[in-house]
Amino acid sequence: MSTAFQVTFDAHDPVTLSYFWAEALGYVHPAPPGHQIPEGVDPFSVWQEFLAEIGVPESQWRSSSALEDPDGDGPRIFFQRVPEAKTAKNRVHLDLRAAPGLEGEERMAALETECTRLVGLGATRVQRFEPEEPMSGGFIVMTDPEGNEFCLD
Repeated sequence: MSTAFQVTFDAHDPVTLSYFWAEALGYVHPAPPGHQIPEGVDPFSVWQEFLAEIGVPESQWRSSSALEDPDGDGPRIFFQRVPEAKTAKNRVHLDLRAAPGLEGEERMAALETECTRLVGLGATRVQRFEPEEPMSGGFIVMTDPEGNEFCLD
């Protein structure tokens, strides 16, 4: 039997970082308990109302955020505020499968297209690695808006 898990990011601004990753992954912000997030409404505005209702001080409203796979397949992702800055390379990172089933130039073109989209959302391109058969089909290393490394694979 497997164990369910979530991926947790330490962050300077959990809410802003969660919006980047929601767009990057196609994930959604879950609604607060007993509430719904109407289509077209900013999820954080619904959370602000909820947090105010239950008496959470406004200074804590941006201290965490979460994302869920709308299909229920992928892990939950949680973002928590921490006081310290990121100082070294991540020991764990996400690989975004942006070109499943593609090979060669077609694969690298798909990765470049996704790289361009993510840069538009606030990511930074770090380095492209060309295919090296038989071990690597090629990938692009990037960082999210807070400097966390991830790969387009």
